[in-house]
Amino acid sequence: MKRRSFIKSAAVTGAAAAAATTIAAPAIAKGKRQLKMVTTWPKNFPGLGTGAERLAKRISEASDGQLTVKIYAAGELVPPFESFDAVANGTADMYHAADYYWQGKHKGFTFFTTIPFGFTAAEMNAWIYFGGGQELWDELAAGFGLKNLLGGNTGVQWGGWFNKEIKSLEDMKGLKMRMPGLGGEVLRRIGAAAVTLPGGEIFPALQSGAIDATEWVGPWNDLAFGFYKITKYYYWPGFHEPGAALALGMNKKMWDSLSKSEQALIQAAAAAENDMMYAEYKAKDSDALDTLLNKHGVKLRRMPNEVLQEIGNVSGALMEEIAAGDPMTKKIYDSFLDFRKKSIRMSKLSDLAYLQARNLPFKYGN
Repeated sequence: MKRRSFIKSAAVTGAAAAAATTIAAPAIAKGKRQLKMVTTWPKNFPGLGTGAERLAKRISEASDGQLTVKIYAAGELVPPFESFDAVANGTADMYHAADYYWQGKHKGFTFFTTIPFGFTAAEMNAWIYFGGGQELWDELAAGFGLKNLLGGNTGVQWGGWFNKEIKSLEDMKGLKMRMPGLGGEVLRRIGAAAVTLPGGEIFPALQSGAIDATEWVGPWNDLAFGFYKITKYYYWPGFHEPGAALALGMNKKMWDSLSKSEQALIQAAAAAENDMMYAEYKAKDSDALDTLLNKHGVKLRRMPNEVLQEIGNVSGALMEEIAAGDPMTKKIYDSFLDFRKKSIRMSKLSDLAYLQARNLPFKYGN
C-alpha cells in the first residue's frame, strides 16, 4: 500500500463561521466549532476514504453538533500529500492519513503506520495504548505542531500480484514491482526494481508491461482495482505492511483549545474507528477473496521461505540504519524493538499457537 497517491476527488454543512480566526483556530459560531478535516483518500474510497468519513460523522454526532467536522477528500481543499502542512499551519484542523507519508519530515513517523516485519494491528494498538507508543508519538508530533491518534487499520496487507511465479530469490532479481516506501527499498536491496506509482496508474502500468508486479492493500481493494484481469498470481503473506495504522492528525493549538470532554470525545471516536475499519477489512477481504478465486480464477501462491528470510534480514538492517539517523528516531526504534520482542514471545504461545491448533483437521460443523 502506500495508500498512496490517489485518484481525485463533500460534505457536511455546519454552523456558519462568524468572526475572523487566527491560525489553527477552528471556525466558531454561537459556541459551536466547525473543524476542517483533509484526507489523503479519494472521496468515498472503500475502507480508507469511507473510514475517514465515518470518523468525521461520529465526532459530529457524538458531540450533538458542538463539534461539526467537515471533510475534504484528497484534492478538494489541498493536494493529498500537503495534508500534513495544511494541518500544521492551520489551513485545516485535522487530517486522516498514513503517517509514514511524512517520513520526509522525520523518519520517526513511519513507525506509527507500519514498517517491514513490524507490528500486526493488535500489536500496534498494544504498543500505542499501553507500551509507550502514544507518548513517543506525542513527543514527535508536537515538534511539528500536531497531536495524533490512531484512526484506522487495514490489517495485514498482501504480498501482491505477479505476472510469473516466484519460486526462489533469483526470481525477484530485476523484477519491476510497484511498491513505495520502506518496502520498496527492501526490494531494491534484494535485486528487484521497485517503482512508485499512484493508484490510478497501477493498472495501465501492469497492462503495458511497464511493471511486472504490484501490491496495493488486500483482496477487497485489489478486487476493485481489477488486477486479476491482467495477472492471476496473487501472493501471500505481505511483509511490508503487517498492520497499517492510519492517523487522525490534529493541529495542536486547536487540540489544546478544546475542553477535556471534547478531547475525550475525539479520542473515543478515533479509537472506535480504529476498531471499526479493521473489522470492516477483515469482513470484506474474505468475501472479496472468494470472488477472486471462484469467479476470476486467481491463483494463490505463498511466497517461498527463502525469499521471506532474505527480506527479513534486509528489513532488519534497513531499520537499524534508519534508527541511527537521529536521536528521536533511535528513541522510537528502541521502544518499538523492545515491544516487538515481547509481542513475538507472546504470540507464539497465544495467537499463533491457537491459529495452528484451529487448522488441525478435526471435524467442526459441516
